[in-house]
Amino acid sequence: MNVIFLFPYPLGESPSQRFRFEQYFKLLEDSGIHCYKQSFWNERTWKILYKKGYEVGKVIGFLTGILKRFQILFKLSKADYVFIHRECMPVGPPIFEWIIYKIFRKKIIYDFDDAIWLPNTSHENRVASFIKWHSKTEAICRWSYKVSCGNNYLVDFAKQFNPQPVLNPTTIDTEQHHNPIRYPKLFNEKITVGWTGSHSTLKYLGSIIPVLKQLEKKYNENFQFLVIANKKPDLDLNDFVFIPWKENSEIEDLSQIDIGIMPLTDDIWAKGKCGFKALQYMALEIPAVASPVGVNTQIIDSGVNGFLCTSQQDWFDAIDKLIQNKALRESIGIQGRKKVIEHYSVLSNSSNFVSLFS
Repeated sequence: MNVIFLFPYPLGESPSQRFRFEQYFKLLEDSGIHCYKQSFWNERTWKILYKKGYEVGKVIGFLTGILKRFQILFKLSKADYVFIHRECMPVGPPIFEWIIYKIFRKKIIYDFDDAIWLPNTSHENRVASFIKWHSKTEAICRWSYKVSCGNNYLVDFAKQFNPQPVLNPTTIDTEQHHNPIRYPKLFNEKITVGWTGSHSTLKYLGSIIPVLKQLEKKYNENFQFLVIANKKPDLDLNDFVFIPWKENSEIEDLSQIDIGIMPLTDDIWAKGKCGFKALQYMALEIPAVASPVGVNTQIIDSGVNGFLCTSQQDWFDAIDKLIQNKALRESIGIQGRKKVIEHYSVLSNSSNFVSLFS
């Protein structure tokens, strides 16, 4: 069997890609499924894509991506399935999806883990948002053989247009990657509350800053906040540490966190989130404290394997309790990893993922 994978970003760069399908490539190959992979953006353009300036380089990268998509059409005759993550092109109508379905009559597996049919304008993408063509999500769902959705909220959307939506959760490799190895602490005895994510989700930290300031005041030099991301945020905190995200040190960097947080706003966009941050913390036996939005309420059993918090007082109380009680942090962490292994791991989801191609 031959499957063509089409996705936006270079391999190994996007959490969405890494934890939705990239980590299954070896499993597919071992199952006799040959995978041909093509990103829209090349590595050179990806390095400048969200930086100011570089307009000529970005235009060249965009045109190169379009050329690559045209080239892929010549490989379609040998493909049994075409797996499309999010979209074939970052802007404009679903031209290539239409060609793949209407002209070449190929079975499309359409995968997404966000409410991508909704506008979600950020500082970095506010110009592109005008030409994103969000309505194409509905059309691609209609043309797809199966739709792979990261949570039930996304499944319910896909059901309106496709009879075969599949709940395919974002998963963690708890055998080869996310293992709770005790790396040396870089910050001595300080309790480290941490957050990891991309530039597009940094906005969610705003709601938690007042709580972090309270904790700073209470614990003084014994407390700090750590951010691991691809862009440094501007935070009004006294003891704030930033580590640029790097794949080769990801687990070691995450292991510096004693308590992981995942604040979200309770809106329709956030309901499409697939709980990835919480899953990462939990897989590493780091107690997770999160907003009770979307799939977080299914991932976290509050008080057992993490905490769900609504008000700022809830957030302060949960983090404060974990700071004061090391045994509680350890027990919550152990239960969190158990939940991930049983329900959100590559191991538990392998057969479900492979069944997409049947």
